[in-house]
Amino acid sequence: MITFKNLNISKPLLRAVDDLGFVNPTPVQQEVFSVILSGKDVVGISQTGTGKTLAYMLPLLHELKFSNQTHPRVLILVPTIELVTQVVEQIESYAKYMSVRVLGIHGGTNINNQKIQIANGTDIIVATPGRLYDLALNSSLQLKTIKKLVIDEVDVMLDLGFLFQLNNIFELLPEKRQNIMFSATMTEEVEQLIDDFFISPTKIAIAVSGTPLENIAQQCYAVKNFFTKVNLLAHLLKDKETYSKVLVFVASKKNADTLYDRLNVHFGDSISVIHSNKTQNYRAKSIEQFESGQSRILVATDVMARGLDLNEITHVVNFDTPTYPENYMHRIGRTGRAERLGNAILFFTEKEEPNKIAIELLMNYEIPLVEFPEEVEISNELLAEETTKIVDKYSKNIKLETHGQGFHEKKEKNKKVNLGGSYHRELAKKYKKPKTKGDKTYNLKHKKK
Repeated sequence: MITFKNLNISKPLLRAVDDLGFVNPTPVQQEVFSVILSGKDVVGISQTGTGKTLAYMLPLLHELKFSNQTHPRVLILVPTIELVTQVVEQIESYAKYMSVRVLGIHGGTNINNQKIQIANGTDIIVATPGRLYDLALNSSLQLKTIKKLVIDEVDVMLDLGFLFQLNNIFELLPEKRQNIMFSATMTEEVEQLIDDFFISPTKIAIAVSGTPLENIAQQCYAVKNFFTKVNLLAHLLKDKETYSKVLVFVASKKNADTLYDRLNVHFGDSISVIHSNKTQNYRAKSIEQFESGQSRILVATDVMARGLDLNEITHVVNFDTPTYPENYMHRIGRTGRAERLGNAILFFTEKEEPNKIAIELLMNYEIPLVEFPEEVEISNELLAEETTKIVDKYSKNIKLETHGQGFHEKKEKNKKVNLGGSYHRELAKKYKKPKTKGDKTYNLKHKKK
């Protein structure tokens, strides 16, 4: 088995890796090391928890020689504040015995303080695209000295709408540089970015997004609606011993807050929530409480939880079925780490069932269906988006129809043929349409009758 010693990394790096207790590199760390050292552009497709940060930092730090220059040589772009903090901490631990200066740049803090830090000099900058672009525009940050560019969690970055900043940052960078990109999913937008700015990149796929994780037990529940999901989750979470550290994924910030408010009534301080509308301090506190065990339930959106290094999660609950099946794999990869057994639960409504089927097709695995517990109340309360709007174009009145009792039953209204209303049917009888447009003879004959 390959060890870090076999990679022939520098002694200071090897010593730091030993301090961290790492012995054998993960598959992505093995595959990427020599390719990055070669200087080629690299695109890595890898799930969370596979050691991506060390995978790209190991060869970069191995090559990074001591320098007194002010402007940075390595730029690492990540989508969120939390990831900036996390990656900076990880790099500092890897470079523990090296003379390397690392600086984290992100929004939500005083930009003038960051200008002073940049002026003091740095070797590596870890930044969110928005704040980095602001500092580059006002000439506080010089990017022409960048030799290595890393874009981590690029699919999330594009989901957050950072394409404009990314395109402009690329324009400010020197043409001669090495590009390194990591993503959990390969979307059309990611492919386009690679085509526009990368030069014949080497693509490395580790733990392909459709590969089910063997040490994670999966199950699913068919649920009527959002608030019935709330009741089901509250029922499951009552078992504190089994559900001791639970990460709950919700599709939107609004729904995350709604779920948190409902569960807070039952679980109080043992539940936290995190999404991009929360302040930096609030988000940091939520993560700290979850990691320390002060809270055992963390409600999060995909974007905020992406890339966070959360340990010993017993269960991942997919409260909403993700639209993109690859995101399901990314979510459940939060549990069952470090050879521990993990658990993944999926809730799906009738509307979400096609998304569930897409996930199963991607994995080539049918998620076991668990019978809905009889003791859980089925709620008739609906979110605004769960109501069906029917608009009468004549009266302009809007009627709201709710889903029927049957989960999979064919709706009666869908079995009927729309004849256009009694008024239109009576008109059709009185004024029959000619077989051929403009056939006056046919019309006259039928009019006489």
